[in-house]
Amino acid sequence: MKKFFLLMGVLGLVFTKQPVNAQGFFSDSLRAAQDTTDEKELANPSVVGMGKSKGIIIRYERLPRFGMHSRGQQSTVEDARADVLKSNRFEFKAYAPLVNNPHFKLVLGGSYFLEEFNYKEPETQQYPLYQRLEDKNLRSLDGQLVMLKPLNYKNYIIFRVKGELNGDYGKHDNVSFTRYLRTSMEAIYGWKKSRYLSYGLGVQLGYAFGRQTIYPAFLYNRTFNDKWGVEALFPANVTFRRNFSEKSLLYLGYRIDGSTYNININTEPFNQYETVELRKSEIKARLRWDREIYDFIWFGLETGYRYNHKFDLYDGRARTANPLIETHIKDAVFFNVELFLVPPRRFLKQ
Repeated sequence: MKKFFLLMGVLGLVFTKQPVNAQGFFSDSLRAAQDTTDEKELANPSVVGMGKSKGIIIRYERLPRFGMHSRGQQSTVEDARADVLKSNRFEFKAYAPLVNNPHFKLVLGGSYFLEEFNYKEPETQQYPLYQRLEDKNLRSLDGQLVMLKPLNYKNYIIFRVKGELNGDYGKHDNVSFTRYLRTSMEAIYGWKKSRYLSYGLGVQLGYAFGRQTIYPAFLYNRTFNDKWGVEALFPANVTFRRNFSEKSLLYLGYRIDGSTYNININTEPFNQYETVELRKSEIKARLRWDREIYDFIWFGLETGYRYNHKFDLYDGRARTANPLIETHIKDAVFFNVELFLVPPRRFLKQ
């Protein structure tokens, strides 16, 4: 699987001959479907000043020590507290264009995500939820298709569909598609007003707020001058951009991240449920710096403050909105480092 993702990323770098960019809730994948801006191009979301597209992305994030306080919402579920020494997150992404011409672009993407929790004195930890998070990592394996269709020189359509397998399964487990599968999609109709302004309206079906929800989306990409711009897909992501040069960009803003995971807890009282689902959502205020290392190799450094919106456990098969456990996680600073590949300059000039 890793070799497959690597191959997709290399193909993306070879066949994508123009710089591409966007920012928003699905920014990495949308970047792979956009072209650079010029006076005669067909409409797309990109504006002057945005960074280059990413073919391969390797990301590591750490959240240092923070506390957790869980409250049982059923009579059979107890309360508990614990300290998490650290939480590590690893992510690998790759994108490759299936169709890449001025009138239609179709991009295939894939990623693998892993999150681990390391508790203080795990050998003494008796709470079933904490035991499971210590013993098994949360994993996500996804594939997605992104479509960009310019209608003319002023209007465009963006559509994305994504399927992911989310759970605490291991590499030797038999993964059930019906149990772990999550789907999301976005559709946006946009207007390209100039090389410096592009906006759009649409809808998103996703898990940004911890459960599958339909909500409106407003895309707004604007470059004010040669130094400042804004890139947003409101309400999930708003980012202000500072261009130091074409090799150095600074970003400041916020992002809402959310997902759900099916997890396996085989102790009372959770083993009475066919499956239990962890719904998590967080809001991050973030400061990010992207810098070229050499031609097609870039790195990104990011830090910020994470506010936990939701980290609750539910009966995975019930339609009720009542959780089994509500967990409050103390807000914390996070650190993120990223290495990514962009199209080499010799391809951009062709």
